[in-house]
Formats: sequence, C-alpha cells, structure tokens
Amino acid sequence: MSSLSLRKLLSPENGATAVCDADHQNASRLCHAVDALRIARPKMSAAGPLAGWQRAALLCAAPVVLAFVVFAWAGQAGSVAVGFTLPFSLIILLRIASIWNCSTPRSGNLPKPPELADQDLPHFSVLVPLFREGAVVPALVDALRGLDYPPGKLDVLFVTEQSDNVTRDALTEASLPLYMRIIEVPAGLPQTKPRALNFALPLAIGELIAVYDAEDLPHPRQLRCAASRFAISPPDLVCLQARLRIHNADHTFLTRQFALEYAALFEAVMPLLERIGLPILLGGTSNHFRRSALDEIAGWDPFNVTEDADLGVRLARFGKRAAMLDSDTWEEAPATLPAWTGQRTRWLKGWMQTYLVHMREPRQLWRDLGGWRFLGVQVTLGGMIFSALVHPWFYIAAACQLILRQTVLPSGNLWVLCWFNLWAGYAAGITLGLIAAWRSQGRVPIVSAFLVPFYWLAISWASYRALFEFYHRPFHWEKTQHSARSVTAVPLST
Repeated sequence: MSSLSLRKLLSPENGATAVCDADHQNASRLCHAVDALRIARPKMSAAGPLAGWQRAALLCAAPVVLAFVVFAWAGQAGSVAVGFTLPFSLIILLRIASIWNCSTPRSGNLPKPPELADQDLPHFSVLVPLFREGAVVPALVDALRGLDYPPGKLDVLFVTEQSDNVTRDALTEASLPLYMRIIEVPAGLPQTKPRALNFALPLAIGELIAVYDAEDLPHPRQLRCAASRFAISPPDLVCLQARLRIHNADHTFLTRQFALEYAALFEAVMPLLERIGLPILLGGTSNHFRRSALDEIAGWDPFNVTEDADLGVRLARFGKRAAMLDSDTWEEAPATLPAWTGQRTRWLKGWMQTYLVHMREPRQLWRDLGGWRFLGVQVTLGGMIFSALVHPWFYIAAACQLILRQTVLPSGNLWVLCWFNLWAGYAAGITLGLIAAWRSQGRVPIVSAFLVPFYWLAISWASYRALFEFYHRPFHWEKTQHSARSVTAVPLST
C-alpha cells in the first residue's frame, strides 16, 4: 500500500488499504494491528475519508482565503480580523489560566498514594517501539534495567521493525535480562509507531501498560508510582501521563525553547486541563494505561502520526479520564533545525489528522464529550492549528501597510484588538517561559523566555510544511534521530 494523498481522502470511497505482508503466524496479528480501529470504529480512524462537509470546506478553502485577501486589500479587513480574534482570545485565556494554575494549589488533592508492597503490585508491561536506534540502545537498556519494579512482574518489549537489523543486533549485544524481549514487526504499511504498538500489545502480559521512547530515562520508581495511583483511583481513570523534561536543554536555541515549551505544557497547561475537566492530549511517551481500556477502544490508530493526541480525545469520547502522574521522564530535544522541523511537521500534521477525524460528525462529538469538553477540543486542537497557520500573516499584513502604504490592517478599535491579541498572547507565553526557566534551576537562561516569539514563527513555518505533507503523504512518519548519551549525565528529580 502506498501513502494516501488528500485527493484520495477527498473521494467518498475509503481508499486506505493495508498490505498484511507477513508470514502465516503473524499475519492475523498484523492485520489486526492495522485494521482493528477502522473496522470497529471507522469514523474514529484517520484511514477513513473526510466527511462530506469537510471535503466541501477544504475544496472551498482557497477561494475563501483569496476572498479574505481581497477584502483586506479593499480596506474591509475588519470583518477578517473579527473572524480571527476568537480563536486567539481563547488560547490566550488558556495560557493565562495555566499561569494561574501554577500559582494556585489545587484544593482537595488526593494524598500521595501509599506504595504497594511487591506482592501486591500488578504485572506491568512496558512497550518500547524502536526504529534505527542502535546508538541509543545501551543507555536505553541501562535506564530500563534501573526501573524499581519486581522482575517477576515486569515485562519489557522492545518493538522493532523487520528491516531494522541494526537495532536488533544492538539489543542482542546488550545481554537482556529474562523479563526483556525483542519483538519483530513484519513489513507492512503504514510503518508507524502506533502500528508497532498495536502489533506488540497482544503479546504483552501485564494488566498495566507503559509506553516509552528510545531516548527516555524514566524515574526508577515511576512504574510503582503509576501502579499505586491506579490502585486508589476509580475505574474511569485509565491513563496517567508522566511529566516529560529535556536533558539537553542547554545545547542550542532550539533545545532551550523546547525545554521551556515542555515545562509549560507538562507543568502548567496539562495540569490545568486535568483540573478543569478537559481532555488531555497525551504526550507520545511515558503514558501508563489500564490494559482493559486499550482493548476496549481498539488500541492506537496506526494511520495517525500523533497517535498520542488522538488517543487522548478518543479515551474521553469513551467516557474515560487521563490524569497527570507526579513523576518525570527525561528526553532529548532535537538540537538541529532539520531534526526539529521534521519532528514538528509530523506533530502538526498529526494534530490536523486528529482534529479532522474527531470533527467528522461534530454533533456526535458534542454528544460524546458534552459541551464543555467539546469546546476544549476546539481550543486545544483547532485553535492551536489555526493560530500556527495565521500567526505570520499579521506580520505580512503589517509590512504591507508600512511599506506599500496600503490599508490592510483594520483601524480604530479593531486595530487595538488585533494588537492586544498579539501582545497578550506573547505576554502569556513569555510568562509561562519565565516560570519554566526559573524552575529549571539555571539549566535554561531567563533570557530564553523572551525569545519565544521567534520560536512561534518557526512553529508557523512547520505548520505550513505539515499542511503540504498532509496533502501529499498524510501517513508518512518522519523519523527523529536520537544521539547516544550517558544515563549518568541525566539528572533525576522526582
């Protein structure tokens, strides 16, 4: 099967097909890994076609944008500005609320759950999907060996692609303990992380499931912390998201900004979403699940390149909850512009996929989530994508007005409104960055927080690259390459 283009998605037929090219023993499991969700819940799979109204909206997008440009050039920019104001205002409110959440202790917090005795701990399976990660295998295996969990109740599965002999050789040379296994995923498309996870899930023996990435260094007691939290939580709490932190924050401008972004997200925004009852868009790693919930919702979507965000919304649609886990996992941020651009393009493309999938039937999404959480999806997914795409056009319009003396931007109160949205957004983003930089204990300079606006322009560039990729190759997984590191070089905090 080749990657589908948007032209295929725009057709009323479901053009997404999969080739289950595997030996007889694995064929059934591979087909299930690819097809389970789109057969059980076709409206929730990114493999399916867009809804009719979505196809019409996308086909009309170019004429609408052209009309906006004409209106703006004709001095009628006010109507355009009003249409753009609401999404930006809602995102600004979310950031301001996140700042408030950082400074306001949550009343009624559950006490820290008592740790379970070894004999009471459940079996825990850890899934680690790998592709071309031979360089990081030694540090990864050392980090997972360091997990403080009874070996008899621990099940670690390294999930590798059939073509990736280098990673499997490195794992073999690492002399894995008996509770660690190597799983080989047969060749097939789409070759994505969620397909690999779906293939490995039936082989896992744990009633709790964790997902880690190749470069991760989780706190040694993180699994115990998750197991204890699940033990005292109601059944509808099915996912715990650990905080992700960056260990190479001091390397480049991009890693510093990435560290600030992660700190704001995992220490401010996501705790706020949990606190006010909105769906949490999961990070791609350090997720801890009740196995039964993954089985109930047909696992991950193999056609979605940000399977984590999609899973967060889908769990909420099934009446499940996710929450933050008071534990850290250290990760590596992309240090170069090509690596960062590739990763951010994939993320934005996946968020576009996720938003379009769950908005196929807006009324059904409203019924599944309720009005409050429906609004949350519009802000955290729709607003985020919209703001990234629109953000640079304000500067382009301002430049046209200053250089060409052409009235493009609105005047009067609308002019004030546009500038207020821009600077209020920057102020909220910079404040979150300052809080994160202060909490980093000197690992990220305070001055980095004031460079957030430049970072946002880079995100806008990646959003247009994502739009292009969504059109041409929506299921392509752009690999982020990681470098070898020493476990001892990474700090442990919680």
